[in-house]
Amino acid sequence: MRAWRFATNPRSRQPSMTSVQFDCAPADLGDRVREAAQAVLAALGPAQAPIGLVLGSGLGGVADQITDARAIPYDKIPYFSKSTVPGHAGKLVAGRWQGHTVLALAGRVHGYEGHPWWQVTLPVRVLAALGVQVLVVTNAAGAVHTALQPGDILLMTDHINLTGANPLVGPNDARLGPRFPDMTAAYDPELRKICEDVAASKRIELRRGVYCGLSGPSYETPAEIRMLGMLGADVVGMSTVSEVIVARHMGVRVLGLSCVTNLGAGLGEGTLDHGHVAEVALDTTARMTALVAGVVAALPDLHVRSRSL
Repeated sequence: MRAWRFATNPRSRQPSMTSVQFDCAPADLGDRVREAAQAVLAALGPAQAPIGLVLGSGLGGVADQITDARAIPYDKIPYFSKSTVPGHAGKLVAGRWQGHTVLALAGRVHGYEGHPWWQVTLPVRVLAALGVQVLVVTNAAGAVHTALQPGDILLMTDHINLTGANPLVGPNDARLGPRFPDMTAAYDPELRKICEDVAASKRIELRRGVYCGLSGPSYETPAEIRMLGMLGADVVGMSTVSEVIVARHMGVRVLGLSCVTNLGAGLGEGTLDHGHVAEVALDTTARMTALVAGVVAALPDLHVRSRSL
């Protein structure tokens, strides 16, 4: 039998810490956001926009609909990380869509890929630094509520953060936002009303509910799904909540939409796998794209918010 050995502190004889307890944002986060934003402007030219999009699983094709498009891969932007998840292109796109100037994150990175949370959320901060006032976030999620089925589109009314982390942990840079941002209306009521009206006009069935964010990358157990239901969650996923937290920290209004791709563990037959999740997300692409397009088209004219960093 192998004898496992742990590094010890010679004084306490206790196992030594090999990593920090908390994933803290760096003290110079504001400077890093500014440097990344400046790199985007240097590569794309004038790229300020009032509307931002985070295109999750199945919605990457929206980036191909943007006209006068200019794009830069994430790995060409300082401090950005490249996504390793299939279906996430990993590029920032600037251009015109549905009558508005937009900035789109085609694909996202996740904490479970090994990135610190300040870096996972850095792209959203850069969008805010480039003038975004309204952010539309999309994701793929598993059903917790038994009334939901794969293929449903859910309008996020609130979220529960069970990732075990918060991207605001660490020194607070007042240029980015307040130390204690309010999350009472994390998902903007006015934007939700616009989305509901667009869905009704396009005859797209829209569900409403609470998104719960877990760290992943393993899918939940049946017991965990039952627990999430008791806590008030309707869907569960492995993204979005940290992005929404930093968006609200920087004063950006948020609309959140989930594509329900599977029943949570224990609610259906068989096992869960990413291939099936991606397949259902693609099947829902047309309706989700039409809904997001309608929302963007219905937004009033917005001016780019200047921000000094």
